[in-house]
Order: sequence, then C-alpha cells, then structure tokens
Amino acid sequence: MANSASGMAVNDGCKLRFLELKAKRSHRFIVFKIEEKTQQVVVETLGEPQQSYDDFTASLPIDECRYAVYDFDFTTDENVQKSKIFFVAWSPDASKIRSKMLYASSKDRFRRELDGVQVELQATDPSEISLDIVKERAF
Repeated sequence: MANSASGMAVNDGCKLRFLELKAKRSHRFIVFKIEEKTQQVVVETLGEPQQSYDDFTASLPIDECRYAVYDFDFTTDENVQKSKIFFVAWSPDASKIRSKMLYASSKDRFRRELDGVQVELQATDPSEISLDIVKERAF
C-alpha cells in the first residue's frame, strides 16, 4: 500500500470521503494532509455541500502543503448545469522545503487513488487557484 518513492500510504477514509463527494455530493470539498508520523495521507477538512469556493480556499493553510478536491458546479454557455471535480496540489511558497518535496513525491500516487478527478491544478499562492482560473479550466 505504501508508495516506494515516498513511503506514503493512503488512509481508507480518503477514498471513502472522495466517493461520498463524487457519488452522493455529500461534501463540496475535501482537504487532505500527510501525517508524517504515521506516513499516510488523511482527511483534514470536509466542506459542507452549501459552502462556497471562498470557504474552500480559506481552508488551505498559508504556510503548509495540502492536497484537496473541490466539486465545482457551473452552467455552460448552452445553459446546461455541469460539475467537475478539481484536484489541487497546494504547495505555498512559505511552506518548508521538506514538506514540498514530500507532497510532490507522493502526489501522483495519491491522485491516482481518487478515480473521477477531471481537472488538476498546482498552486503555490491563492492567485493560482482563483475562481476565474477554476472557471476557465472547467470549460
């Protein structure tokens, strides 16, 4: 279960919560963190379905790396309601180098565990995951 590159395991709760977001839409977003002591990715924050994109970005720490998924609802030019699941690799400039390396080396394997992600974003500051960028990538 552990990744040979990073030694990181994925807690079953991560996949379960992601399935709830994808299938039941029970969460608007999920923030994941790496627990270095247990060497696994765990769920840190669950966003309620009515929470906004601003609530999501506010849940990301300004000086620590995280992974996150966000269920983005939008209306196309043809007036069709759609939804896309975004995966965000959050690695702010203020975070520790060791943390950035750990998250970077574990990202691909963790991302593969989340079957159904449609768009991936890498971000080092809030401007890189602005709502405008999300909207642009959704279409």
